[in-house]
Amino acid sequence: MPLVVLLVASVLACIVGYVIFQLIDGQFPLPKIISKATQLLLVLSIFPAMAYLKVNKADLGFAVKAVFIKQLLLGFIVGFVTLMPVFIVQYGLGIHIIDVTRQWTAGLVAEKMAISLSLALLISMIEEPIFRGILFVGLKKKLPVVAAILLSSAYYAALHFINSKTEIPLPQVDLLACFSLLVDAFANVLNPEHLSAFLALLMVGVFLGTLRSEVKDSLGLCIGCHTCWVWQIKMSKDLFNTDLNSEYVYLVSRYDGVIGPLVTVWLALAILGYIVVRKAKA
Repeated sequence: MPLVVLLVASVLACIVGYVIFQLIDGQFPLPKIISKATQLLLVLSIFPAMAYLKVNKADLGFAVKAVFIKQLLLGFIVGFVTLMPVFIVQYGLGIHIIDVTRQWTAGLVAEKMAISLSLALLISMIEEPIFRGILFVGLKKKLPVVAAILLSSAYYAALHFINSKTEIPLPQVDLLACFSLLVDAFANVLNPEHLSAFLALLMVGVFLGTLRSEVKDSLGLCIGCHTCWVWQIKMSKDLFNTDLNSEYVYLVSRYDGVIGPLVTVWLALAILGYIVVRKAKA
């Protein structure tokens, strides 16, 4: 069903994207328009999915307002504690080097931090209700919790690679070209170059899914943690460059220069440590 929803949203996005592209006379890249339209339709699909599955806001994992805000803050701390060591290691190994070409001031850094934080929160507020909310709840109704976590995480990871960088000349843009971009975007998921990034994002999803399953009404925790991760990555990309000549560059992927084998192993160890501690206390 999630795949069907994605395919329907993508097909509708191709049609809507083509209309928008014509209305703005090609002033914005067609693949970007289709991608954003698909994301919007996926978000909107939450509401009919909730009605179909007969779930409410609480079922998705939203706590009452006061608790939700506390969860956001706690989740942000969890995100900082879990990802900052990765950045320290990457800098220490020379994978990341400071971008000396930019003149940084306290005001500019503060501005970048505020903008990055706002975007990170927006992304998390969209993605978490979909993946750790409606998708996780729907899968859990039919499958064991572990299977629900793994499948929702795989879906979450794969969606990051459904995109196309193919450029179509303006005179050749028609509805058929839109669908050719769609085929190209889905084929991109199978690109072996994305494997290390896919595994890292899969582990990100498993970590967040574990948070969601272990704590009642914990979507706020997931949103806070996800927000902090995205915020740190955006700030890192602003402040640092990835040294592709580093002997340790294999620890990161070309997807964003941050996630990769190092993140995969680190989060896997964090999850394993939690499981060991929980069993010891049981």
